[in-house]
Amino acid sequence: MFEFIQQPWPWYIAGPLIGLTVPLLLIIGNKSFGISSSLRHICASCMPANIPFFRYNWKKEVWNLFFVAGIFLGGVLAARLLANPGPVTVNPALAKELAGYGITNYNSLVPEDIINWRTLFSLKGLLVMVAGGFLVGFGTRYAGGCTSGHAIMGLSNLQWPSLVATVSFMAGGLVMANYILPAILSL
Repeated sequence: MFEFIQQPWPWYIAGPLIGLTVPLLLIIGNKSFGISSSLRHICASCMPANIPFFRYNWKKEVWNLFFVAGIFLGGVLAARLLANPGPVTVNPALAKELAGYGITNYNSLVPEDIINWRTLFSLKGLLVMVAGGFLVGFGTRYAGGCTSGHAIMGLSNLQWPSLVATVSFMAGGLVMANYILPAILSL
């Protein structure tokens, strides 16, 4: 049984489990699934300033903070107890393409060839980690939620803004992966 848990789960098991979270949250407490709102709740609880965006009853949403803490702790436990000690398996065609960008180390889930302290202070590192992080945060706030909130919860509730946001996320991801990221990695 432990060996089964250690292996990557196929989409037809993991997908429905994630999808069943939506009706479970709605049935248990009429709650919406989403992660990005937790940052707002943390700021509202910690900031004594009188900023209108953070003036609301964040205590009603404390369940979301426990949910995010559970995701974090689950990730830590999975990384410690269920990690595959071998290198990450990469398709040979992708490995050949990545080698052209200088990415050859597959010893961890994060490509250490581009995500490390030395690279952070280069133009490539600043674009990937700092500018990319800023754009993800800005886009999440601009779209009124993250990919999980819109694509999982919003589409399940047939919300038009979530459909627009999800299509935009997907289009942006395709453009980024096929055009912008290769240009950045070529630097």
